[in-house]
Amino acid sequence: MLFSSISLLTQVNIEEKLKSAPDSSYQIGVVIGTYLPFVLLVLLAYIIYYRLKNRKDLED
Repeated sequence: MLFSSISLLTQVNIEEKLKSAPDSSYQIGVVIGTYLPFVLLVLLAYIIYYRLKNRKDLED
């Protein structure tokens, strides 16, 4: 529920920015700047998960 409301709020903001964009380069920058933090967060979480899962010192 929380994530869907946050997504809805950010989507409205992105749409407003894209409507008022002066050119296509600005639109591409807005899209990259919006989704890049989420992609990096997912990548970081995967790296942490993978490294912790494959630790040698936790063998039982």
